[in-house]
Amino acid sequence: MVDMKSPEELRSHQWYGTDGLRSFSHRARTRQLGYLPEEHLGKPVVAILNTWSDINPCHVHLRDRAQAVKRGVWQAGGFPLEFPVSTLSETFQKPTPMLYRNLLALETEELLRSYPVDGAVLLGGCDKSTPALLMGAASAGLPAVFVPAGPMLPGHWRGETLGSGTDMWKYWDDKRAGVIGDCEMQELESGLARSPGHCMTMGTASTLTAAAEALGVTVPGASSIPAVDSGHDRMAAKAGMTIVDLIHKGRTIGDILTADAFEDAVTTVLGLGGSTNAVIHLIAMAGRAGVRLTLDDFDRIARTVPVLANVRPGGRTYLMEDFHFAGGLPGFLSRIPDLLHLDRPTVCHDTLREQLAGARVHDDDVIRTRDNPVAAEGGVAVLRGNLCPDGAVIKHIAAEPHLLKHTGPAVVFDDYKQMQRTIDDPALNITADSVLVLRGAGPKGGPGMPEYGMLPLPGHLLKQGVRDMVRISDARMSGTSYGACVLHVAPESHVGGPLALVRTGDPITLDVENRTLTLDVDDEELRRRRAEWTPPPARYERGYGALYLDQITQADTGCDFEFLARPGAVQDPYAG
Repeated sequence: MVDMKSPEELRSHQWYGTDGLRSFSHRARTRQLGYLPEEHLGKPVVAILNTWSDINPCHVHLRDRAQAVKRGVWQAGGFPLEFPVSTLSETFQKPTPMLYRNLLALETEELLRSYPVDGAVLLGGCDKSTPALLMGAASAGLPAVFVPAGPMLPGHWRGETLGSGTDMWKYWDDKRAGVIGDCEMQELESGLARSPGHCMTMGTASTLTAAAEALGVTVPGASSIPAVDSGHDRMAAKAGMTIVDLIHKGRTIGDILTADAFEDAVTTVLGLGGSTNAVIHLIAMAGRAGVRLTLDDFDRIARTVPVLANVRPGGRTYLMEDFHFAGGLPGFLSRIPDLLHLDRPTVCHDTLREQLAGARVHDDDVIRTRDNPVAAEGGVAVLRGNLCPDGAVIKHIAAEPHLLKHTGPAVVFDDYKQMQRTIDDPALNITADSVLVLRGAGPKGGPGMPEYGMLPLPGHLLKQGVRDMVRISDARMSGTSYGACVLHVAPESHVGGPLALVRTGDPITLDVENRTLTLDVDDEELRRRRAEWTPPPARYERGYGALYLDQITQADTGCDFEFLARPGAVQDPYAG
């Protein structure tokens, strides 16, 4: 039985419980909202931060889920208040929601700090919303529970089960190759994404919600429950009950987000064959929690954990609903207990060991055994070399194996629009051995580091049956994507990284086994080119974009804002 905090011990007491004029005003305005004193006075006040929006299909059901959270808070003796916060829609927001991740993180932090709340339930799931909410909550330092939006139902088309994103890329290439036509594409529009929820492949959304569960900030099993399953409602209600318990225990999000928790999250992401985007986001999240996480940690852990999730695109067969009913993340983690820190706390249990007790796998093809992995090593490799002195990443399990050691001549594109216009130009003489290079797509150059990294292949090669080539950029790519795509090259070309010096025809060597990416041009020539290089103009002259360009860090350090990532105390406001 958890000891209940006295009203005077609650953070919200300084707004509601004193004898001063301000507290009188706060109580009077709460009556204006229609609440009785006995509904809220002396009870834990819970902020429900909701990223619902009419234009965010991944979150369109979260207005209903907020009601389930409220139900749980009330049941546990708390007082819930719903706050609308920025919605980050991967589908619609341009140039990329990555440009606005830190804005939602800042909004989350400041809302939690400035209002009379004792803890928070965070509703998100579409790619950038998960790290944004957790980064802001970590900086605010209150108790918090995360409610994942959940994957959508599998897609269907002419007897095939479709994975959102992954099959979009596949069939778009088929259309460009002339294999299918407009009629088929029109049918696919209605079959690819058929319910609320985020992508049901192991893309960025599912990867990051799994990481959140591995960190210990969700209800057990929460990350894989389909968005429209009644179990999702029950999970949301349980989250509401859990936050009240955490407030009474005095267990903050900082008690959960430890160095051990982040190591386990990295292990989870790599063992799931998850999205390369998780590298940037976990580094940023760890930084907000005061934990130093680096690319070297990812590479070190990748060599110790096998890929056990046979979920597309890293796996070849299944989708998130299959993963859920095969045992979900608890089942997956039960297969690698020796690789985890089992004695750390989670929001629902005193230890992860206790949380995983009784976890089982119900389908050994969906969640593989250690002696039958999808891949022997984790699904992301970290590369170093003179083309990426601060690192780059590749999801090598989603690439054609013959390309993992490859040397070829560069074909360079200075921006994405130029690439779109000219990729099919015969004058470029692109062959299957060419290395496609895109620059100007990093954190500052993109701007916002858009998901341009899965560069399209030339149409004439698609018609010949070529479906993969080595592609290199300072961009990111969708977690639902696949191919021999080297991403997050750092420093980016926009700030004078070596990618800015590459010229068409330069030989480039990719060697995943040895973790190297090399521009095969002598140092003297590179020095000459650097002397001739001039910085491109700034993308923004004012507004949020100017703040972004001034403060954004590079991919290897998480693309956070410097003024948000730096250590330092922030005082709670005086409410009297």
